[in-house]
Amino acid sequence: MAKIRTFTFRRAAAQAHPTEVDATWAIAGSGPEALVQISTYGSDGRQSQPKVSQTIQIDEAVAAQLIDVLVDAFGERIIRQR
Repeated sequence: MAKIRTFTFRRAAAQAHPTEVDATWAIAGSGPEALVQISTYGSDGRQSQPKVSQTIQIDEAVAAQLIDVLVDAFGERIIRQR
């Protein structure tokens, strides 16, 4: 598990990953201390029962950065879809 400290753009030859997984989210804590926790689970081909593969946590400041990243990537239409 890790709490994301910051998002920084990195130029890279990124490609879509061929493996898809499911994810869950939860809110840890409350008020100004609240964190959004996102957990991913093993792929469908995993031999054992589904279990958490990775968990990340983001606070309000990093969430604001993530919104900016998403708007840069997908445009403001992503916000209007809500």
